[in-house]
Amino acid sequence: LFSEMGIFTPEECDARAEALLENYSTTLGVEVSTLIQMVESGILPACVTDLATYEALPGLAGERKGTYSSIKTEVDKLKGLLAKKPRDLQKEATYLCDVIRPQMLAVRKLVDKAEGLLDKNLYPYPTYEELIYAHHS
Repeated sequence: LFSEMGIFTPEECDARAEALLENYSTTLGVEVSTLIQMVESGILPACVTDLATYEALPGLAGERKGTYSSIKTEVDKLKGLLAKKPRDLQKEATYLCDVIRPQMLAVRKLVDKAEGLLDKNLYPYPTYEELIYAHHS
């Protein structure tokens, strides 16, 4: 279609597709690396600290232990999946979309749940509410 209309040659179409795939893979690669780093260096330590406050009365911890353990399990699974990422650009982009993104969403869902369980002072990152309404304080 692009060739027929004189917009792109077949080589230009291929080059554009390659550039788009590289951009997608790079962007998602940065996102997954950032997610892993934020969970391991901020979220999990906060979870450990929060859970420790319930040592004397574990019955009051509620869903904390299971949720926090699941975060660790799912982020480890994400790291394992990332290590298996194909090297071929098309296969890599497909793998990132079909395998890595759903696992990232699973981790994010658990972290969102943990945010509601953690003591507000322990959460290591600004919440959306704080970002949006910070100028009102």
